[in-house]
Amino acid sequence: MKKLKTLISTMLCLCAMCALALPAHALEYNISAPGDPEYGKPTSFEPVVTADGGAMKNEDVSKSAALIPPGFGTPTSYMLNTGEYLTPNLVPSQMAGAGQVNGSVAVVTPPVSGGVPGSTGSYPITDTSTSPSTTPGFTEVTSALYYSDGSLGTLKIPSIGLTVKVFEGTSSAPLLKGAGHFEGTSIWDGNVPIAGHNRGVRNDFGKIHTLKTGDIITFTTKLGARTYAVTGVEKVSVNDVSGLEPTAVNMISLYTCVMDQPAFRWHVTAVETV
Repeated sequence: MKKLKTLISTMLCLCAMCALALPAHALEYNISAPGDPEYGKPTSFEPVVTADGGAMKNEDVSKSAALIPPGFGTPTSYMLNTGEYLTPNLVPSQMAGAGQVNGSVAVVTPPVSGGVPGSTGSYPITDTSTSPSTTPGFTEVTSALYYSDGSLGTLKIPSIGLTVKVFEGTSSAPLLKGAGHFEGTSIWDGNVPIAGHNRGVRNDFGKIHTLKTGDIITFTTKLGARTYAVTGVEKVSVNDVSGLEPTAVNMISLYTCVMDQPAFRWHVTAVETV
């Protein structure tokens, strides 16, 4: 019996010694877990309210909020948050933001510092792409329309802090005094094209390319004062004069050079608010 116990003890010792003699890599195991599944970006969101005032990003990324961007070269191609809804049938009316087009009317929200005195809310403005064709408006420049200082009116754009007198002509002489009205175009009814410098001696139009849909422009002449809302900002060829053509709707077209790009001009359009 004693010999049996000794034999068992000897065998156990030998087993332990064999185990210790095995190479280290034989005892290591590396079982990789499956990778993360390829889930797509969430297409819905839940409102998140945090104690720090909403530091967590909370935005609607659903199809009902997706926009098809405007085409290259269109009046709103250089403006943020413009385009057509991907699924217009799913868009609640309260989701329509400033500059979005609903049918034939665009809803634009004026800035606090601009707009018609005493008015609130949104301005409905005519969408010229769907307006019925009518006789273009035109008002000729006559001697009776000049002020004593030789100007034809005053242009104001509160969102960029601009107030400038408008003189007849776009040569160097009138543009040294202020903005210039394109000769041979309307000064009141229809399309009123105006140009200005954006550097050098005068920098009146240096910020017009930063205007956004709905920004307010006012033009005051001896015929009265009109309020316009910006509908587009685009970069056009220096040879493109289509923005000088008469229009049936009352609007203003602003032009200035593009810095370091002499072949192009900034063109801002604004339509009279109703």
